[in-house]
Amino acid sequence: MKKSLVALLLFFSAVGTSAQEDIGTRSWKNIVYGMHAEWYGSTRAVQLADTLVRYQTALGGWPKNVNWHRDIDRESMRKIAETGIGATIDNGATVGEMRYLAKVYARTGETRFREAFMRGVGYILEAQYDNGGWPQFYPVRPNVAYSGCITYNDDAYLNVMLILRDIRDNTAGMGSLVLPDSLRQEAGQAFNRGIDCILKTQIVAGGVPTVWCAQHDRQTLAPAKARAYELPSFSGAESAGITMLLMEQPDPSPGIVAAVKGAVKWFDDHKIENRKFVRVRGKSRTEGSPSGLSDASLVPADGECVWARFYDLDTGEPFFCDRDGIKRKSIEEIGRERRNGYSWYVSSPAKVLKAYGKWLKRNNL
Repeated sequence: MKKSLVALLLFFSAVGTSAQEDIGTRSWKNIVYGMHAEWYGSTRAVQLADTLVRYQTALGGWPKNVNWHRDIDRESMRKIAETGIGATIDNGATVGEMRYLAKVYARTGETRFREAFMRGVGYILEAQYDNGGWPQFYPVRPNVAYSGCITYNDDAYLNVMLILRDIRDNTAGMGSLVLPDSLRQEAGQAFNRGIDCILKTQIVAGGVPTVWCAQHDRQTLAPAKARAYELPSFSGAESAGITMLLMEQPDPSPGIVAAVKGAVKWFDDHKIENRKFVRVRGKSRTEGSPSGLSDASLVPADGECVWARFYDLDTGEPFFCDRDGIKRKSIEEIGRERRNGYSWYVSSPAKVLKAYGKWLKRNNL
């Protein structure tokens, strides 16, 4: 009996410590996805949820790169909430806020958080194009052409698809929201249109399906340019998450099967073997990199492989860009600011290649 009492006291002590945990040094993403489950019922968690409700736009979205748990520019947030300009799915925005609200609602049952979540669903549904894709920003930002592109970049599109899937299936914490069946059906239909858009935007080269660009034109569906250093290309980064999503689909259609097989072959053909991408601090590895600052480069690594973020649409070779938008053949040819401020190589396609055999077997292919 005494041991049980001690264990119970230790449990509640741990819960209390977790609920009062200092979050000032954490990133917003870590707070959304990385806190103990009981923390989302704490006073601080509720305060943050109320901040999200306060600055949600009328259409239901949120801006990006806002650390809601720290000092925020309240005037800028107020303007975005009023005009809607700046609401986005980029960099995990809107989807992250929705998932946070779902967790707080599960712990508190406060209806305002469920209502804000549902407005977020409405935002995603309204932002979807008729062709099934989603723009980076909705409403599209004036004078920023690429904000209206169908955006796979930084997994913006993928994040939307995953939360729609979870809403449709009542998984990953969505069940506690008890969403209307009609809304879940709409989410499923939007998801299906999203899959269709993925298949339609896959780049076909020489009659063979390959991978995707980080963004595609909303009208022509062709690979499109974003920022000056983000030129139309085969994407070695975003294409990995897209392919994994397609491989998750039960009873894949012939179109999905062809898309996966084409992407896997492209990944296998374009891997850079026995190399890894590193950032080294403390010494200058390349000209123009001051000692003591980090510097990025590709280094030998037996048994490992990486993929470039961008591959030329004509040559199939990796390329790198500075803010001048001029293609270069190696990372060493671009300035230190872009060389170290961007992820030029990724290893995520390795997960696709690893999962491919099981996918074939699971689907009797």
